[in-house]
Amino acid sequence: MQVSYKNTGGGEDVPTGHDGSISTGHANSSTDMLKRIETMVLMGMDIPISAIRGQIASAIDIMIHLGRLRDKSRKVLEIAEVCPYEGQEIRLKPLFAYRYESGELEREGELENVAKMQAAGLSLV
Repeated sequence: MQVSYKNTGGGEDVPTGHDGSISTGHANSSTDMLKRIETMVLMGMDIPISAIRGQIASAIDIMIHLGRLRDKSRKVLEIAEVCPYEGQEIRLKPLFAYRYESGELEREGELENVAKMQAAGLSLV
């Protein structure tokens, strides 16, 4: 699991204040990684879960889930966009998902938050 997150040991470093951070965490899915980050923050400070989730959702743009297949190879299993925090949960939008039948990473959805890409002069083609 790759996450754009500077410090998973506490909430004070989220967001990082600059674009381009990357980190590695260990979890079984993108959703599981979000829960692990919440748990790590809660272990270090006593703040409302809604504040933690809001900070996580504003700090992480994209999550890339890597996994090991039965043949022992590692593959990208999912690329998901972290959407703005609304309601009670952080919403993940799958952009690409690995299909075991075809052995291919296939598009699932379109990126919603394109503002950072546009500010950098990039476009989705």
